[in-house]
Amino acid sequence: MAKVSACNIEAERMTKAGEAGNVGMRRKQPRSLTVPIIPAQQQIPGSKETSLAPRHETRSRVTIEMQADRRRLNAPAGGTAPPVFSFAGNEGLAKRPIRARKPDEHRKIFLRTGVVPSASGSAYYEIPPQGTQLKEGSLVPTSSSLKVMCTVHGPRPLPRNASFSPNLLLSTHVKFAPFATRQRRGYVRDASERDLGVHLDTALRGVIIGERWPKSGCEVVITVLEGEEDAWWGDRRGEEKSGGCGMMSVLAGCITVASAALVDAGIDCVDLVSGGVSAVVRDRESKLEQTVLDPSPAEHDVRAACVVAYLQSRDEVTEMWMKGDVGAETEALVDHAVKAAVMTRTVLAEAIKEAVELKLGEAVESVNGALKGGKGKGKDVDMTG
Repeated sequence: MAKVSACNIEAERMTKAGEAGNVGMRRKQPRSLTVPIIPAQQQIPGSKETSLAPRHETRSRVTIEMQADRRRLNAPAGGTAPPVFSFAGNEGLAKRPIRARKPDEHRKIFLRTGVVPSASGSAYYEIPPQGTQLKEGSLVPTSSSLKVMCTVHGPRPLPRNASFSPNLLLSTHVKFAPFATRQRRGYVRDASERDLGVHLDTALRGVIIGERWPKSGCEVVITVLEGEEDAWWGDRRGEEKSGGCGMMSVLAGCITVASAALVDAGIDCVDLVSGGVSAVVRDRESKLEQTVLDPSPAEHDVRAACVVAYLQSRDEVTEMWMKGDVGAETEALVDHAVKAAVMTRTVLAEAIKEAVELKLGEAVESVNGALKGGKGKGKDVDMTG
């Protein structure tokens, strides 16, 4: 009977071992790490010497289960922290820039079209830092520059469920890049960006011939890569404000670059529209006020400013935004803004002319190559078989 019971116990053990093996085959086993346990020093009885030999010949081992997740990338164990930049302690390097231009002189402008091949039309507008803004011993200019990118998508048909529109539906979208200003911008448009979009929409509606594109839509998207500040950054020490003269310079750049992008997209317009800015500034030493073109907020103490969208051939103003206490010099301030817009239009016309000549040259070369290679001519085909 003892032998029979022992056989039954052994059979039950084998059955349980087989079931455990089947379960293990169905379920993925976690990774395991075997760590040997090193025994402590032992003292041999009757002797003062110590021995590192274990009490038993078989070493004990501990199995630690480690869950491995191969579906995602785990973060570093130590963690990361963004760098923090402190204000320069040497006050001699942070000096307010001084305007070296004449009151009626505009800053240099860089403008190029066709920079985004995937869009119907695109343009890039930049006012680089002036030579006097770079100080010795510092790689950072004392005042910001202006860099604007514009893309035009359309005209394209509206959805089927949209109501009929006899004119082109224009939508404008202005967004600052998060790194465009010293104070980091958010990813959602704020009130100032929506305000810029409304001003830009008003300036472009008086230029586009919408009757030629019924039941169509066009989207103008502007990304401000670097925007001008409203004041010198050394005066605020972290206090930021928006909606001043720097925002007007951004709007003037948006109007000019949008006009170039619309022409690059082949949308019919009555004329080229350009933006210009003028301001009434006060001298810090003499306390005298004067009107200047294309003001840089870091160089002046701005009392009032005005931006216009101007059509030179039709002598029309499609948009005007004025801010500040102008007094009796309202007409003079607007005239100076129009003069700045005329100067900007010169660069705009040259950039568009250069782009058109480049496209025509490529078209002529393609036609000549096709004629030279015999493309487009009828050829005899030998039928065989």
